[in-house]
Amino acid sequence: MLVSLREITAETVHSVTDLAVRPDQKQFVASNAVSLAQALFHKEAWYRAIYYGESLAGFVMLYDETLRSEPPAKPIVTLWRFMIDAKFQGQGIGKAALGLVIEHVRSQSVFPTLGASYVPGPSSPEGFYLSQGFRPTGEIEGGEVVLELPLNEG
Repeated sequence: MLVSLREITAETVHSVTDLAVRPDQKQFVASNAVSLAQALFHKEAWYRAIYYGESLAGFVMLYDETLRSEPPAKPIVTLWRFMIDAKFQGQGIGKAALGLVIEHVRSQSVFPTLGASYVPGPSSPEGFYLSQGFRPTGEIEGGEVVLELPLNEG
């Protein structure tokens, strides 16, 4: 499967903001327009469009403290936003894209874990994250269940 992460450009930004999850998933993730607006005001935002071949299929955004002008001694990284457009769900694209994100984070060799969180409820991404190796930390932040993925490979 040819899944890739690509920078968003002036030519692709409207298409990225047009992507949408299924109606029953909308309460679990902000729109891509909101995410891109937030990225303008956070130096820690690392974001990419998710492609399946040449088709735009999703969006991912990390909160990465190494992007600060003066990163902390022990920076953290979390999966801030992750979505696959409704018409591309159920094809393994999310799993492949998350694998690329994890590979990107691991390649920096500074993070012990990749954080994530989700709003609990029917159609939440809980099962997806757990199936990818994330585990609950026992914390709840702003009504969201906090997860982490250990990044040490051995």
